[in-house]
Amino acid sequence: KILSKPKEQYGKTEQLGVTFAAGYFAGIFCAIVSHPADTLVSKLNNVAKAEGESTGALAVRILKDLGFAGVWTGLVPRIFMIGTLTGLQWFIYDSFKVATGLPTTGGAAAPKK
Repeated sequence: KILSKPKEQYGKTEQLGVTFAAGYFAGIFCAIVSHPADTLVSKLNNVAKAEGESTGALAVRILKDLGFAGVWTGLVPRIFMIGTLTGLQWFIYDSFKVATGLPTTGGAAAPKK
């Protein structure tokens, strides 16, 4: 278990650090999931169709030209970019909540006894 104490026992700075890390990992996941499709869309916008070729046929042609490895080209910089942006978005959101007196995101309130 990485975080062994209840949320309330961590300071706001530590909680915001966890928020950023969670956002960064979410960004990594999103970058991996969306990268092949975004690569294809970028190529679709930059490759001319042959006379009478449909967009679907062009997509198939591009995917054949790229191959499996080709659709993953540029993933590392994308992970860095999307991970950082997502982490910062989550951090800014929770920082605003803290600044307005609200608790950071995550974890349910302790049950009242």
